[in-house]
Formats: sequence, C-alpha cells, structure tokens
Amino acid sequence: MFQTLVNAFKQKDIRKKLLIILAILLVYRIGCWIPIPGLNIEEGGVIAGLAGQDFLSLLSAVSGGALANGSLLALGVVPYISASIIMQLLTVAIPPLERLSRAGEDGRKKIALYTRIAALVFSIIQAIAIVVALNGNGAINTTLFGDATPAWIVPAIIVLVLVAGGMFTLWLGEKITDLGIGNGVSLMVFVGILSSAGTALLNAVKGASDISVLWDIIIFVAILIVIFAAIVFVDLAERKIPVQYAKQVKGRKMYGGQSTMIPIKVNSNGVLPIIFATALVTFPQLIIQMFWPDSGANAWYAEWLGAGTPLYFVFNALFIFFFSYFYSQITFNPEEVSRNLQQSGGFIPGIRAGRPTTDYLKKISGRITFFGASYLTIIFIIPTLIFSILGLGIGAADTNTMLNAFSVTGMLIVVSVALEFDKQLDAQMLMKNYRGFLK
Repeated sequence: MFQTLVNAFKQKDIRKKLLIILAILLVYRIGCWIPIPGLNIEEGGVIAGLAGQDFLSLLSAVSGGALANGSLLALGVVPYISASIIMQLLTVAIPPLERLSRAGEDGRKKIALYTRIAALVFSIIQAIAIVVALNGNGAINTTLFGDATPAWIVPAIIVLVLVAGGMFTLWLGEKITDLGIGNGVSLMVFVGILSSAGTALLNAVKGASDISVLWDIIIFVAILIVIFAAIVFVDLAERKIPVQYAKQVKGRKMYGGQSTMIPIKVNSNGVLPIIFATALVTFPQLIIQMFWPDSGANAWYAEWLGAGTPLYFVFNALFIFFFSYFYSQITFNPEEVSRNLQQSGGFIPGIRAGRPTTDYLKKISGRITFFGASYLTIIFIIPTLIFSILGLGIGAADTNTMLNAFSVTGMLIVVSVALEFDKQLDAQMLMKNYRGFLK
C-alpha cells in the first residue's frame, strides 16, 4: 500500500486529488479541536467521562476524541453512518424504496437526499441527548452571557452548534468523494480512529513510570498487530463458486462458453453486526446514565450487563449471530442469483439449474455466514479477555482508554477502509496508464 501511495504521488492528476483529500482532512481535524463556547472544558473530567461510556466511546473514537474535547465537530459522521445503515435496511423492507433504489441515477440521488435528511434528524437527537447529559453533570456554563440569561439559551446554542458541525462534517466528506479518491465519509472515520489510537498510545507511553510498564505497552501493541493481521486475512478471504456459461450460436457468431466465478466474501457483513449488537446492549444503559445516573437501575445494569460482564459478552454474541444472518439475507439473495444465472445461460458445474442451484447457494451462504459470525464473535470477545487476563500494568484508566481507542469495531473499520482505498487508488493508476497507452 505504501508503494502504491509513492507511485500515486508521481502522477500529477492523482497527486492533486490526494492533496485535496489531505487539505480537507486537515480542516476536519482542526475543527475537532475548536471548543464549543459554554462548555466547561477546564472541568473536562465530566466530558471525558461521558465520552468514555460504553455506547459513546465509539462515537468519541470515530471523531478522533472530538466528543471528549467538547469541540465543534463532536458529532462527526456518526449521524450519517446511522442514517445510511437504517436506509439500507428500509430499502429492503419498504417496496417503494426498493423500487427507487433500482431506478438508476435519479433513484440513487433521491435515496441520498433522504439519507441526508435522516442524518439531520439523528444529529438533532444525538446533540440533544449529549447536551442533556452534560447539563445534568454541570458541564455547561448557563451564565455565559450573564446571570440574567435564561438557563435554556446556552444549551440551545450548543445543540445548534453540534448539529451544524455534524452537517458540516458530512459536507466535507462529500467534497472528498466528489474531488478526491474513495468515499470521503469512510476516510474521515479512518482518520478519526487513527487519531484516537495514536493519542491514546502516546499518552500511555508518556505516563509509563518504569521499564515494566513499557514492556506491557509493547505486549499490547504486539497483540494488536496479530489481531490486525487476522482481520486483514479474513477480510480478503472469499469463497469462489465456479460458473460455466453454455455456448450459444447467434447468426454466424458463437457466444458464451466462458468460465467465471461468484465471489462470496467470508466477512461480507463487515462491522455492521457488531455495531448493531453493541448498540442494542448498551443503549438502555446510555439512557439510564443520562437521565437517572444515581438510580438503582443504573447500578443493576452496570453490574449484570455492563461492559466486561459475562452476560454482556453472551448477549453481544447472540446479537452478532442474529444480525449476521439477517444482513446476509439482505445482501445476498440466492434465488435472484440463481434466476440471473439461468436467464444468462450460466450454471454451476455439477448442479442443475433452477431450484437445485438456489438450494446449493443457500447452503454455501449459510456456511459462510456462520463462519463470518463466529469470526466476528471471537474477534469481539477474545482481545478484551486477553488484555484482562494479562493484567497490563499501564493503569486501569490508560487500559480502558487504549481499549476504547483500539476497539475491535475501530480496527475492522480501519482495515476495510484502508483496503478499499488501496483498491480505488490502484484503479485510478490503472486507468491513467490505459489512457496513456491509448494516446
């Protein structure tokens, strides 16, 4: 990948696109450090504690710590990601949206518009929830404009700033997509996660009290490298189903007879099952912590279903399997694939066309989905258990910070975005070479 970047910078057109990406990402990262007026950043323990909650830790990591900093772009692209996921599910569940998704470019533009509107709604909801939690913890200076200022003015302004920052972040992501290479929103998430991970690792090294703590950090990083290697290996793995096309004579020409394959990725669902699973398990605790932090329900939930408890892992594993199979049904339809093969004169060697092909594809898809769900469950549970068993001596606070920064969800996102960006960069360079050859 690094060699690809070096070769890309040697070509003027691609270098210009890469510089545009870097410039927009720089603007985004600057916005992640500009504080919102009215937040008591000097009492940052409140904001950092809010960002450290189970559900909001991902939001803080994705935004590069912008939530913990109380910055203008604290929401980042999380509202847009939530809206995109829900729109994908609704496109399958609601027939008019499904027809719209198949209506070509105009249909995709309308769905993109609906996604932006949904992202705005999610931005408002998340901003209000964050402000309510901060106001309850005394992190908002309600007398910013004087003692006579109504108590609701400053929180309302912070909500507007957060919503505007979230939509501005979405606009920056779309500009990267239009003027640069790859998906802009994905690249912004990629940069945010790397920034959070780098900051957490640097703080842990600075806070190391002796050589034993440094060795613990080295062990931590070594385990992370192994996990990254496993993620890359599985992310690139796929099952290739051979397909043969029958020969057809049309006029004086013969068509068909080629051999191809249907690639099915082992982890075709990506990180979505983990996101849905953790959201379902931690969302009730988030609501309780925001509105009833001192209640018995909060203590009970933290004791039995909080992060690190046995039931937390059990429920997450069950939800990961459920959403893996659910999303697999959405993304891969064996009946449609079988029908398309039959209509185009294709068949799987040794399998009859029609119902036998559909059953065969269902069996293969079910096995791959089971393996992918098992992989996601293992990669979600095992790293946390390993770090807990090792008992790394970098301090509980630093350990939690690093686990949040190097979360499995974040690592899966980083690997998938990096591999996709590398593919698109290779495609751009290949297109450039073809143009030069044709000229």
